[in-house]
Amino acid sequence: MAEKRDYYEVLGLSKSASDDEIKKAYRKLSKKYHPDINKAPDAEEKFKEITEAYEVLSDPQKRAAYDQYGHAATNPNFGGGSGGFGGFDTGGFNSGFGGFEDIFESFFGGASRSADPTAPRPGADLEYRLDLSFDEAVFGAEKEIKYKREGVCETCHGSGAKPGTEPVTCHKCHGSGYVNIERQTPLGRVMTRQVCDVCHGTGKEIKEPCPTCHGSGHVKETHKVKVKVPAGVETGQQMRLQGQGEAGTNGGPYGDLYVIFKVAPSDIFEREGANIYYTLPLSFVQAALGDEVDVPTVSGKVKLKIPAGTQTGTKFRLRGKGAPKLNVKNTRGDQQVTVNIVTPRNLSDEQKKALREFANAGGDKVQEQNGEGFFNKMKDAFSGKK
Repeated sequence: MAEKRDYYEVLGLSKSASDDEIKKAYRKLSKKYHPDINKAPDAEEKFKEITEAYEVLSDPQKRAAYDQYGHAATNPNFGGGSGGFGGFDTGGFNSGFGGFEDIFESFFGGASRSADPTAPRPGADLEYRLDLSFDEAVFGAEKEIKYKREGVCETCHGSGAKPGTEPVTCHKCHGSGYVNIERQTPLGRVMTRQVCDVCHGTGKEIKEPCPTCHGSGHVKETHKVKVKVPAGVETGQQMRLQGQGEAGTNGGPYGDLYVIFKVAPSDIFEREGANIYYTLPLSFVQAALGDEVDVPTVSGKVKLKIPAGTQTGTKFRLRGKGAPKLNVKNTRGDQQVTVNIVTPRNLSDEQKKALREFANAGGDKVQEQNGEGFFNKMKDAFSGKK
């Protein structure tokens, strides 16, 4: 098994990083290596490593234990709570049993210590896949999207209580969100801590629930938002819309919405970044004698001079005729035009005569073939044709 990397190194942070820096680093890296977006063979493993590092460093208690004990702090056989040290308290049988409670919680259940349950918490982030046409991605567009999310209940304004009433401090946990449970174990009687079954960890009781949200403070809603798609986006790229995610808890802010773009292919163009690729069909005569032709680009047709003697596979570059470069003002890529000489089918007698004269003039000896397929020849043979 490979040795685990330092969690700070995984997120590209120093040990003095703030909570906000940790969150920003996680969001950036998790989006970059998300298996649904990044198809690299190691993307899934990197995503798991990033998530594991964030789960530890974003929790003040787990982070403190990790800073002191390293990866040993994440061993579930040590300390309390889910997967890490709860902190050893050598103060004896004090309120909550200190370190002993933390040690036995991993064996006998219970909740680890957490922040104030009544503190505001931001809502969850959401993702939305936005389908774009080839032209919309190249030139940008304004789209209105609709999606389901948890919104703040307008009746109770998120409190969960019937209008005219307010939540009260939970009578069982006295606002802490947790209750202590004494249990008999082979090692004696121990005290564990669990989420309060009356307030479910909120520290508040709702005596008269809101008739609209039934006490949750949130309602399912269809939310609309306008998305200004910048010119030059590509499949897999995303845009963050702040505050357009799920509603927060206890008056916390809404989460964010991440719009992930999926671009439909073009019928005639290929695209790589800001560069556009087009295959130009030419006749033998045009290629041999030269010509001036109309070439389609994403901005309309342009004239292109074809020199005499142009060979199939020849490439021409139309500078500045590609797609806009994302987030680079007034800058566009190029369009590359590749020549493909088309061999004519079903020549007329006059055309065949002209080609024979051309071959004779060049001294070429041509063994002409009539172009009939094997099955057509067999059909003619059985029908008596010669």
